[in-house]
Amino acid sequence: MKKVKVAVVGYGTIGQRLADGVFRQGDMELVGVADLAPTLAIRALFEKGMPYDLYLVDMEKKGEFDELGIPVKGSLIDLIQKVDVVLDSAPGGIGAKNKEIYDKYNVRAIFQGGEKNSIADVFFHGYANYEAGIDKRYLKLTSCNTTGLIRSVDCLDRKFGIDRVAITIIRRVADPGDYHRGLTNALQIDKAPSHQALDLMTIMPHVEATGILVHTPITHGHIITVVATGKQKITKEMALEAFKSHPRIRVVSTDEGFKGNASLFKYARDLGNPRGDMYEIALWEDSIVETGDSIMYAINIPQEAVTIPETIDGIRACMSMQTTGAEATAKTNEYLGIGKWKTCFKK
Repeated sequence: MKKVKVAVVGYGTIGQRLADGVFRQGDMELVGVADLAPTLAIRALFEKGMPYDLYLVDMEKKGEFDELGIPVKGSLIDLIQKVDVVLDSAPGGIGAKNKEIYDKYNVRAIFQGGEKNSIADVFFHGYANYEAGIDKRYLKLTSCNTTGLIRSVDCLDRKFGIDRVAITIIRRVADPGDYHRGLTNALQIDKAPSHQALDLMTIMPHVEATGILVHTPITHGHIITVVATGKQKITKEMALEAFKSHPRIRVVSTDEGFKGNASLFKYARDLGNPRGDMYEIALWEDSIVETGDSIMYAINIPQEAVTIPETIDGIRACMSMQTTGAEATAKTNEYLGIGKWKTCFKK
């Protein structure tokens, strides 16, 4: 079997996880990662024994790597010419500049949520619109919040049909280790509707969505509350059964000890997951309530890892590896070990 050859450009918070995720795919080959400077992430990669070849965005900086003894395989151009598709996880806005290089060397690319939608042929989600991304040259992923939100709404929509949703996002202000947002002791509200609601409607145009976003001075995960109105009455039992059947949704409860985002982050670390990552969103069973003709629930978004499976779905789509979203997501899940906890506990 010929493996799809993949590069990761930008070895930061998302890029590290993309590299690990692609490395686990049996039908893909991670050719290498590219970055600009000997960051802490690159230094950690070196101390781990350089499991991935490193390429430089700017070869003039090679001396900085040589001084530290960090081996460099070649330039970004060298890397791009060896692969079928690039996963661009550079800081927001840089991807647009990188796209000029991808155009020049006729390579496909998948961009993360920080780029503008106009950068890509398709604004992509592995479950909600996989088929739209098949054989497209450029895809762009939804943001972490939108990725998890769409998982849950699409889950209900496929089972029962959804007309509209209203969301409230309690958003972590920065990733662990970030300092650029400053130290705060306040909540900040954005103007409504939030971009996540607008993005959901872009991916799922048949659903009317609106939402409010509140920034909070925490780092481990977002929490989103959703009020969804179906084409039919959706009971708690119906919603719960649907959510439990979804591989990338983990149903939890406060009675089990999952009191909030910190509980889930600690649990992921206790599981031994690298970096405390969790690919699944968590959905609190005891948050599901019926309100008139609508159903309300709350989910936790592990922002550092949640987009990784959908990005890999994107590789499968743009390279036409599978023809349906069901086949593609199942293959991604298999290699990442997603949903394995379902076999441990019978509820």
